[in-house]
Amino acid sequence: MTKVVVKNNDVESALKKFKTKVARSGVPSEIKKRKHYEKPGVKKRNEKKEMIKNSRKHRKGE
Repeated sequence: MTKVVVKNNDVESALKKFKTKVARSGVPSEIKKRKHYEKPGVKKRNEKKEMIKNSRKHRKGE
């Protein structure tokens, strides 16, 4: 469980720190993934598409 201590009644900065900690832990992306079931074949196909897309991005910068 993620915890953040509020110092000097500064809730704004504590909330900001909490949001960054939660984002780094990967909770939002995990929730997004689990929202809908994806068959293994479809999952593999989508991962392959992502890999191709990312490799094209990296090659374009060279």
